[in-house]
Amino acid sequence: MKFILNILWLVLSGFWLALGYVAAGVICCILIVTIPFGIASFRIAGYALWPFGRTTVERRDAGAGSTIGNIIWIVFAGWWLALGHIVTGIAQCVTIIGIPFGIANFKMIPLSLLPLGREIVPTDQPFATR
Repeated sequence: MKFILNILWLVLSGFWLALGYVAAGVICCILIVTIPFGIASFRIAGYALWPFGRTTVERRDAGAGSTIGNIIWIVFAGWWLALGHIVTGIAQCVTIIGIPFGIANFKMIPLSLLPLGREIVPTDQPFATR
């Protein structure tokens, strides 16, 4: 079932959302200082392509640096990526078939706002952190 949901997700919104994350990652990697943001953006792009069967967990070793980085991320990239999830989530919730995909979009909003200090893991291992 996860495979079918992921294929439908990829066609309906995953490809476009992943492109947004890749664009943010490329912009962040152009500037040397923001390379950690670019890496986080590329990581989330993979999650945006194939989200079903995976979840995010907090990393225990994330410290004050990830908090400061998340604040910078919200200001420069997080708000418009979260806005993309809100718009596509609302558009998908208009139809009955799209409601699970809209809910999946809404679940990705916290990750798009605060990506640093989080790790993407399979759903059968939600407590497997580094």
